[in-house]
Amino acid sequence: MSEYDWQQRPIGSLKGVGKVMAEKLERLGLRTAGDLIRHFPRRYDDYSQIITIRNMRPGNVTFRGTIERVAGRYARARKLHITEAIITDGTGTVKAVWFNQAFLAKTIPTGTPVLVSGELKFKVNDLALQSPSIDVVDDGLTGRNTGRIVPVYPQTEGLSSRQLRALIEPLLPLAATLDDPLPPEVVASAGLIPYAQAIAEIHFPTSPMMLAKARNRLAFEELWYLILASLVIKHEIKTEAAPLIEFKVEAVKALLDELSFEATPDQKRAAWEIFQDLAHEQPMNRLLEGDVGSGKTVVATMAIVMAIAAGYQTALMVPTEILARQHLASMTPLLARLGYEAVALLGKQSAADKKIATARIGEGTPVLVIGTQALLSGKVDFPNLGLVVIDEQHRFGVAQRQALKQKSGRLPHLLSMTATPIPRSLQLTVYGDLDLSIIEHVPPGRQPITTKAYEPKNRPEVYKLVNAQLDEGRQAFIVYSLIEPNEQIMARSAVAEYERLSKGPFKGRKIGLVHGKMSADDKAEVMGAFASGELDILVATTVIEVGIDVPNAAVMLIEGAERFGLAALHQLRGRVGRGQYASYCFLVAESKSPGTLERIKALEKTNDGFRLAQIDLELRGPGQIYGLRQHGTLDLQLADIGDAKLLAAVRNSAAAFLADPASLTKYPAIAARVNGLKAVTSLD
Repeated sequence: MSEYDWQQRPIGSLKGVGKVMAEKLERLGLRTAGDLIRHFPRRYDDYSQIITIRNMRPGNVTFRGTIERVAGRYARARKLHITEAIITDGTGTVKAVWFNQAFLAKTIPTGTPVLVSGELKFKVNDLALQSPSIDVVDDGLTGRNTGRIVPVYPQTEGLSSRQLRALIEPLLPLAATLDDPLPPEVVASAGLIPYAQAIAEIHFPTSPMMLAKARNRLAFEELWYLILASLVIKHEIKTEAAPLIEFKVEAVKALLDELSFEATPDQKRAAWEIFQDLAHEQPMNRLLEGDVGSGKTVVATMAIVMAIAAGYQTALMVPTEILARQHLASMTPLLARLGYEAVALLGKQSAADKKIATARIGEGTPVLVIGTQALLSGKVDFPNLGLVVIDEQHRFGVAQRQALKQKSGRLPHLLSMTATPIPRSLQLTVYGDLDLSIIEHVPPGRQPITTKAYEPKNRPEVYKLVNAQLDEGRQAFIVYSLIEPNEQIMARSAVAEYERLSKGPFKGRKIGLVHGKMSADDKAEVMGAFASGELDILVATTVIEVGIDVPNAAVMLIEGAERFGLAALHQLRGRVGRGQYASYCFLVAESKSPGTLERIKALEKTNDGFRLAQIDLELRGPGQIYGLRQHGTLDLQLADIGDAKLLAAVRNSAAAFLADPASLTKYPAIAARVNGLKAVTSLD
C-alpha cells in the first residue's frame, strides 16, 4: 500500500471502527489514518517495571502471571456485574476485580498468561487490584496496555485510551513508508532520530530515553515550520519596494506641541524605531505592542503625521465602525490644527460623504483615511498610499498585503498595533516575521485599577459599591458573556439582566444596553450617550472590549467571569481607569474551577499585561495563546515554546536552511506547508 493510500484511508474503514466509533474519533478531529497516527499521547503511565506478586506493596504495580480462576456474578443490590479473578505467578496469588466488564470471564479463562498493571489496595483485610489493565500475552512478549510505558491520549466521551492504542498500534509498521517532513541535512545537523522511529517511539516508547528523543524530534519539527514560515515572510516583504518617507523633525515637533501631555520615553523610542523604518525603501512590517492605556495611538499618530507631511496618504484601519468614529472625532481637530485632513469611509455613511471622501482619496491627496478593514475590499484606489496602520490586529496577512499592493501599485509601510502583550517565546516563533516596538510603561497619571473577585451570593455588596461610585458622579460598565438567556448555558445574559437591574438594584439610574445583535447605528447611539455622560451604566457584552474611551467610567463589573479568558478580562478591565479617578474592576464568577481561580487570582495581583500574558501562556499552553484566534497557525501538540534552548536551535536551523536561495525550490512539499502557514492571526 502506498503512503498516500494508507494515510488518506477514512477512519471508518479501519478494522474495529464502526459508525459510532468513527463519529467519536471525528469529534477529536481524527478523520483519516494519517490523522490517527499523528494523534500524540498527552501523557504516559510507566508500567515497565515488572515485579513478583510476593514482592508487591500497595501502590501501582505491574506483574506477569496466569489466571488461576475467574468468575462473574451480578450484584442486584448494587446493580453491578462483578468479575473476580485469582492470578498467580508462582511466588504468590492476588485477587483482581472488575465492574461491568462481563466479557472478561470469557477473555481470560483459567490458564491464560497475562500481564497486569494497576493500583494494589487493601480490600477487606486483604490486598486486591480494582479494575487493573490486563493483556493476554505469550511468554516473553510485551502487552499493549501493560508491562511497558503506556500512552494516554486526548480522549472524548465514550472513547478510551485503550481503544486508541488498539487502533494506532497496527498502523505503526506503515510509519516506515512516511516521508520525513524535515530535510535530511536538517535532521543530521540537529542530531535528530528518523521520523518513522520518532512516530513509533512517541506512541509506544521502548525506554524513557527514546521517548525523550522522540518528543524532541517531533517538537523540533513543529517549531521549525513555524519559524521557517516567519523567516520566509520577512524575506518576501524585504524584497518589495515601498515609498521612502523622510524624517521631518518640524512635523513631529508641531504635533508634540499640540498634545496636552509630554510623550513618554517609551513612546519616543517606539516612534523613532518606526521613523527609521519609514526612511527606507523596504516596507516596514512592525508591530507596536503596548498594554491598555499605554499610548500606542500617540505613537501611531506621529507616524501618520510623518507620512502625510512627506506627501503620502495614510490609512488607519480599526475593528469596528464605533472605534473608527471615535478615532475620527479625536484626530480630525488635531490634524486640522497641523494643516492636515482626515476623512472616513464607513458603511453607515451618507452617499454624499462617501463620494467626497472617495474623490479625495482617488486624487492622491495626502490625507488620513479612517475606516474598518472594508477599506481593503472596497472599490477605492489609493494612488499615493505610503503607510497603513491597523489597530487591534497582530499582523497583516498575505491576502491583506496583496490587496494593499493592488490598490496603490506597491506595498506601503505596515504598522500593526495590539494591546495584547506577546510573550518572548512567541515573538521568536509565530511573530518572527515582525519587527517589534514595545511600550512597556503606562504614562504617569493613569489611575491604578483595584480588582476584586466576589462570589454570586455577595452581589448585593458589589451593587452597593457600584452605587457608591455612581453617587460620586462616576459611570459603570456591567458586562455579560451572553446576549440573551440560553437554556444550555448556566450564565446570566445582558438583555435579561438589563431589565432586572433597571427595576432592582439600580432603579432610577439611567441605564443603556449594547450588544452584538444591534445595528451599528443603534450601538453607536447608545455608546455615544454613555460617552457623553447621559447614561450612568452601560450593560453590555464584549462589544465594548476594544477601544471605547470614557474617562469618567470608573467601574467595570464582569458577570460570569469564568466564561472569559484572561485576555478578555484584562481588555475589559482596561475600559476603566482612563481618567483622573481611582477605578475598580469587580469579578463575579459562578465557577470555582482551578482554572477560573488561577485567572482571577492573577488579575487581582497585577495590572501588568505583559505579566498576565506570561501567566496565560503557563496556564493554558501555546495552543490557546493569550487573545489569539489561530487559523491553523499554532498547532503545537508537543513543543514547549517556553524552551529557550530548543527555540534557539530551531531558529538557527531554519535560518541555515534558508541561506541557500534554492532550498524551497528543492523541497516543494516544504514550500507548500510554509505557504499554508501564512495566515492572519488577529483579535478581530
